[in-house]
Amino acid sequence: MNQKSVYLIGFMASGKTSIGKRLAAHLAMDFLDLDAKIEEKYGINISDFFAQKGEAAFRELESQTLKETIHSQTRIIACGGGTPCFNNNMQWINENGISVYLKLSPKHLFKRLRNKVEKRPLVAKLSVEDLQVFINQKLNERSSFYEQANFIVKRKNEDKKKDIAKHIVRILRQEHLI
Repeated sequence: MNQKSVYLIGFMASGKTSIGKRLAAHLAMDFLDLDAKIEEKYGINISDFFAQKGEAAFRELESQTLKETIHSQTRIIACGGGTPCFNNNMQWINENGISVYLKLSPKHLFKRLRNKVEKRPLVAKLSVEDLQVFINQKLNERSSFYEQANFIVKRKNEDKKKDIAKHIVRILRQEHLI
């Protein structure tokens, strides 16, 4: 069986990296965080890149780095929250891999983001009130991309990450994808 990479997508703070690491461990596959790969490859953190060159330049770099994953061994890849929404990336992901959308409600995303905004370039300067508005607005903009995923895993804030990873493994096995 020709295995494809599994691309985890979803809004920032939806658990793509932490669940991705657990999923990779369950499947004995390599794990890659796309944002971390960009930071390593270009020697600059995402926040600084956004500040210096802007979002449009970042999205180009992100798309290029995403497409480079095709040349590597099968693995689990955590995409940035905006990755599927630019440059036909969602179409590329679905043509070249298996996409899994980690879906959290706006309320749960707000709970996860409100104390960590400084680590996220798109929300770093937002007030608590503006953060809620931003989450709702961006989810409305991005949902049509996220919903194109091969599989949608609806999460609750209290879900344990190891249980979500096991759930994804079950889905992939049921579909004979792993």
